[in-house]
Amino acid sequence: MVTTTVESPTRPPAADAARALLPYEPQSASAARRLVRTALRAWGLEDLVEAGELIVSELVGNAVRTGCRRKMTVTVERVTERCVRISVRDGGLALVHRLTGGHWGASLEPFGKTVHADLRIRIPGPG
Repeated sequence: MVTTTVESPTRPPAADAARALLPYEPQSASAARRLVRTALRAWGLEDLVEAGELIVSELVGNAVRTGCRRKMTVTVERVTERCVRISVRDGGLALVHRLTGGHWGASLEPFGKTVHADLRIRIPGPG
């Protein structure tokens, strides 16, 4: 598989994947939609553009709300001839991991997932 990092989401995607590092800002959703639209059109998958743009907007919107300071990675890749994967990697769960001391997890649901985080109550020492 050929993978490339795309500095500008308007550049044509690689043969199998396109990736962009985007800031945690609401404006990143439009850049992510452009990335997905460009990749899908390059692969001749015009009929998937509308759904792909909606999906990436939702994923990026969720990532923006985490308040992370690093950049998120948005990827669109042709997994198989009949499957395109859109993904957003963010640092929100790294923050949850740090704040919970690793006491968190996720459960897959029929239509999504549930992420849980356990905050531990500190018992005051003798005082």
